[in-house]
Amino acid sequence: MVELVEVERGRWRVKRNSAPVARSALPCPHVISDEIPPTEHVDGRHYTSKAAFRAITRAQGLTEVGNDKAPPKWRATDTKTVKAARRAALKTATEKYRAGHRPR
Repeated sequence: MVELVEVERGRWRVKRNSAPVARSALPCPHVISDEIPPTEHVDGRHYTSKAAFRAITRAQGLTEVGNDKAPPKWRATDTKTVKAARRAALKTATEKYRAGHRPR
């Protein structure tokens, strides 16, 4: 049998069994800790703080590998001068070909 629930006066809906909302008993369940197990860095020291580990990594010019999306790579062929030179070279080659010049 279907059980109805009055939502507001004169409006009824079918009662659905819903899953309880996932909540933690902790006061701040969404806080990420800065602590990590002792991890050795390339400088030979052990770090227990994520922030300190990342600061040393950046200071030494290293890249921390993870699941982050890599930044787009810059290509030298994207500059305006290179594009203009490429167009000019293609135009010259096309003109020479139409004039009958064939490389041997």
